[in-house]
Amino acid sequence: MKIGFDLDKVFIDTPPLVPNVVINKFYKKRDNGILLYRIPSRREQLLRKATHIPLLRRGIRKNLAFLRSIPKEKHQLYLISSRFKFLEPQTVRLIKTYGLDEIFDEMYFNYDNRQPHEFKNGVLKKLKLDIFVDDDLSLVRYVAKDNPKTKFFWYDQNKHTGMIEKNIQAISELGEIFHY
Repeated sequence: MKIGFDLDKVFIDTPPLVPNVVINKFYKKRDNGILLYRIPSRREQLLRKATHIPLLRRGIRKNLAFLRSIPKEKHQLYLISSRFKFLEPQTVRLIKTYGLDEIFDEMYFNYDNRQPHEFKNGVLKKLKLDIFVDDDLSLVRYVAKDNPKTKFFWYDQNKHTGMIEKNIQAISELGEIFHY
């Protein structure tokens, strides 16, 4: 089975004391209902780089433990992150800090600075995954339309669960991906 995962808010937490509303404001924008993401200004990039040190970007322990428990002989694991190029050094450091480079069969990063939903959609079409897990519901809805054979899971730590759409399931625990 081929399983893909997003990185942020799935395995790496957001900085402490920064609400998701603030993070989304600096990351997403909507233009006439079309899904769009912003590449941050130079000042915002400096701030985001400063908040991407391992001390402020803690691993989500229960999710990392679950990831390590997946039998590698039965599953191919892929990390698909839409992090932009300006975060590459910080991303490499976090990947090594949490040992993710030793777990995933392949890792894909958006270092060409494409729109995150378009980047992930391209990777998903190429890999033809069985399962993909992401915390961004708008993005999941977008990629699910073009990848009908993939089972999508919207990971929501706020305990929302249940069927969202035909091939999108809300989960609050990563282990639930093997129950549907």
